[in-house]
Amino acid sequence: MRISVIGCGYLGAVHAATLASMGHDVVGIDADAEKVGHLARGFAPFFEPGLEELLAEGRATGRLTFDTDMALVADCDVHFLCVGTPQSKTSELADLTYLQAATRSLAAHAKAGSVVVGKSTVPVGTVLRVRSWLGGTHVELAWNPEFLRQGTAVKDSLVPDRLVYGVDDGDAAAPSVLRALDEVYAPLLHAGVPQIVCNFATAELIKSAANAYLATKLSYINAMAELCDAAGADVTQLAAAMGLDPRIGQRYLAAGLGFGGGCLPKDIRSFRAQARELDVDSVDAWMGLVDSINVGQRSRVASIAAELCGGSVSGRRIAVLGAAFKPDTDDIRDSPALDVALRLGEAGAHVVVTDPKAINNAWMRYPQLQFEASVRATCEGAELVLLLTEWAEYRKLSPDDLAHIVARPVVVDARNVLDRDEWRGAGWTVRGLGTGLQVPEAAVSR
Repeated sequence: MRISVIGCGYLGAVHAATLASMGHDVVGIDADAEKVGHLARGFAPFFEPGLEELLAEGRATGRLTFDTDMALVADCDVHFLCVGTPQSKTSELADLTYLQAATRSLAAHAKAGSVVVGKSTVPVGTVLRVRSWLGGTHVELAWNPEFLRQGTAVKDSLVPDRLVYGVDDGDAAAPSVLRALDEVYAPLLHAGVPQIVCNFATAELIKSAANAYLATKLSYINAMAELCDAAGADVTQLAAAMGLDPRIGQRYLAAGLGFGGGCLPKDIRSFRAQARELDVDSVDAWMGLVDSINVGQRSRVASIAAELCGGSVSGRRIAVLGAAFKPDTDDIRDSPALDVALRLGEAGAHVVVTDPKAINNAWMRYPQLQFEASVRATCEGAELVLLLTEWAEYRKLSPDDLAHIVARPVVVDARNVLDRDEWRGAGWTVRGLGTGLQVPEAAVSR
């Protein structure tokens, strides 16, 4: 099929490359000429494992092109709307400005009978707006929410957990829309990927509902971590035991600094705002609590750092391992690690930050912090080390080697990923979140 992907940010670039790898002819359209230039040459404008290989493959076969000219979509059979929907600057709802502009631009060029498919995460009711933005264009409409996770987006696209088709079940054209989507995703359906067909409202809610549930699990185990610290229990063992219950499961039960990024925080706030508009007070209050617990983890880690420095971090050199909001990405949007680093810097600490992939993004956004490329340079002379993003290379650090570099062998493992026995055996004081361990008086710097 001939397919267009409108919006070539994180979602669109991955989706376009994936569709091309399935054998479709794909044109990606974006207003950002610099981004389009990178993608056209086979380079990803952000770090995502496996993406550049897919871009190179699409370029080599000639099935994948990128451009800024919307007129190039005129011969496409299916158009995917992958435009960003960031949180509004004036409310918790998603900002649909970019989606509106892209839809209206597409309407001027889409041929009659083609199918416009939304993939962006949107508030319920957005499909009706998209239909009005398309005007009198004789195109069909569907909603096909995405479920990509940064760091595993290519795998999530090539081997998804499910495919959701949102269609107008009262529309006589619905069967032809479903046939078009089945043709797009034929290799995935042939491989047995589950398919769910639902109405527009359900399709619009699915992604936000899923993210709200995941956020709830994360905030729940972080609340348990605080309880474990108060009681002298170990949240890692608690979570391991809970996760063996098949009704609960192990995933998203890792206590720590909490979640961030451009999706989960935005989505739960938008979900909360939608509930408020629909007068569903229970969901509004529930999402507010989840968000509050998550953000509270950041102040909690900053407080632990101050405690380990004798009550104040002012004038102390503190090493921060991690700037990205999670490992395997260079995305720093709403990064818990950088939030903590900024709090400590504002409290007078000399904060030095490192990250395997996000240094440039972080430095451009937060020039008031000091950044180093290596762990060694970051930790040299540090009175306190904070592990805030759980990159694989940080999990594997040698506590013996690092002990010779720092001024004091004290680490806050805010992701609970270090081998505590190994680090303590090397002379380190290790403070986790929810591990129920008291800090020795000797480890507190006065």
